[in-house]
Amino acid sequence: MTQLPLLALPRLLQLSSPMLPVGAFSYSQGLEFAIESGFVHDADTAREWIGEVLLASMARFEAPLMARMQQAWEQQDVDQALYWNDFFITSRETSELRAETLQMGFSLVRLLEKMDDLPQEHVTVLRQKSDVSFPCAFSLAAAAWGIPVAASVNAYLWSWLENQVSAALKTVPLGQVAGQRILANLGKQLPELAESAMKLEDNELSNFSPMLAIVSSQHETQYSRLFRS
Repeated sequence: MTQLPLLALPRLLQLSSPMLPVGAFSYSQGLEFAIESGFVHDADTAREWIGEVLLASMARFEAPLMARMQQAWEQQDVDQALYWNDFFITSRETSELRAETLQMGFSLVRLLEKMDDLPQEHVTVLRQKSDVSFPCAFSLAAAAWGIPVAASVNAYLWSWLENQVSAALKTVPLGQVAGQRILANLGKQLPELAESAMKLEDNELSNFSPMLAIVSSQHETQYSRLFRS
């Protein structure tokens, strides 16, 4: 288990908290349309859907890129961090997914500007950049607060997982116990997935999840909806 510096743990919890004011609660990443279309209709199908996205997209693409960005910030390699930021943004397959990461990234950068214990020269770099993804801003904060990459990847995956389960609770709908069981079932996979994510070579990165792209694009024209993606 990764040993966290004394202040890193509360900072890590702060970054992964649902209270982080970046608007994550307003997005479902296509889950709402999967529910509307009947692909997800109970606790079992919700766990299956969320688990597949976790394995096929988050653990094999977004989390490894977040880790690369954090390592670049730790090495003071701004160009490399921004390279992976742009790489991630170009991978967004629908306008909603792209708008989601840019809005959350913008909101987190605005928050980091107001924090007293962050290297503001790096925050300024992101503030001056027009397109900043959420994992890029997250990785900068994690690096500045001395959070080990292994811990930040686990927290990043957990934050995404918790938000997906929260969206399922509201729209399937599911009860609180069912939601906690999904979190327990999928959450136990996170340490292994995080470790695997950090070992992936560049040519092993994969975001091949066509059904996710389809439901996300369909959500853009969904008649009645609660979420922005």
